[in-house]
Amino acid sequence: MIYFEDLVLGEEQLFGSVEVTREEVIDFARKYDPQPFHLSDEAAAKTYFGRLSASGWHTCAMTMGVIARRVVQQEQAGLGSPGIDELRWLKPVYPGDTLSVYGTVIEKTPSRSKPDIGSFRTQTRVVNQDGVDVMRFTSIVLIRRRPTQG
Repeated sequence: MIYFEDLVLGEEQLFGSVEVTREEVIDFARKYDPQPFHLSDEAAAKTYFGRLSASGWHTCAMTMGVIARRVVQQEQAGLGSPGIDELRWLKPVYPGDTLSVYGTVIEKTPSRSKPDIGSFRTQTRVVNQDGVDVMRFTSIVLIRRRPTQG
């Protein structure tokens, strides 16, 4: 089990990767972000994107899937998150891209009112197969502290 005390400031960790498929881009867009450049090659060709691109929110969802699978696999003592800050979509994400998700712990704070928990802030970077950052955000995560013996 990974607890608050096990987190290392400044250490970058690869959470994993995900392949972006055309079918998922269109399916997500139909359900949650039905803008033409997420649904059609023809419509996307007339925009900044130039071709079918994933919704930024789809990129967030794919990233969360990668992170959640890793946290469960590592058995992190996580307690959820009160939110994210500074979300930026830096470059378009296209079908056929492979996205890798990296996280760096940038701050750790033990709770003053609840001695059994702490929180940490992590800088998350999502990078495509060419090494280009496509998304970045900072999140706040609540996590249990290591139980005391006694």
